[in-house]
Amino acid sequence: MSSTTIGNSVSNNINTGTVGIIGAGAIGQAMAKRLVAAGIDVILSNSRAPETLAPVVDALGPRSRAGTRQEAASADIVFVSVNWSRLEEALDGIDWNGRILIDANNPVLLPGYRLAELGGRNSSQVLTDLVPGARVVKGFNTLLASVLASEPQQAGGRRVVFLSGDDREAKSVVAGLADRLDFATIDLGSLEVGGTLQQFPGGPLPAVNLVKLG
Repeated sequence: MSSTTIGNSVSNNINTGTVGIIGAGAIGQAMAKRLVAAGIDVILSNSRAPETLAPVVDALGPRSRAGTRQEAASADIVFVSVNWSRLEEALDGIDWNGRILIDANNPVLLPGYRLAELGGRNSSQVLTDLVPGARVVKGFNTLLASVLASEPQQAGGRRVVFLSGDDREAKSVVAGLADRLDFATIDLGSLEVGGTLQQFPGGPLPAVNLVKLG
């Protein structure tokens, strides 16, 4: 596997030529749009057959293709955004083997946007138990899908995404990926602390749309 430069960081272990996406809803499609615009290939998956995503990947262009969950999870960086009630099913049976998982999920139960029962933890801590072997970084979950999909360079600056994680290298790689997508980042620290700040509902940061100048 070749060395890849992302932003100001270099990883000898992470290949960002392709990013897998599990969950092809509004947030997953928004992230796919930004990745493709940055010249990064995307494997997009949902809970149904890959052929159901044909209109989506056709609109995204030749850098995107539809695949199964397992195919999307085979990328070194995997973005996950699914309905909370289906999260365990979406992640079941995947061998993560040290790959980076970007947790863009929110523990929302519908109808009513109710907070799921998390047993006194935040949603990223709950997710981490479902993905043994993955290096989890919380990010890209606080922006509305329409905002995430739009051009990150705004008003002379760059739109901010918040990141949290317990694996310093994984968080650095995701920060570099965000930089390549033209986002600025703010590191909120650990999953325990930052994951709570980012969580919707409950945290203070969801829907906060900041632009970093300079």
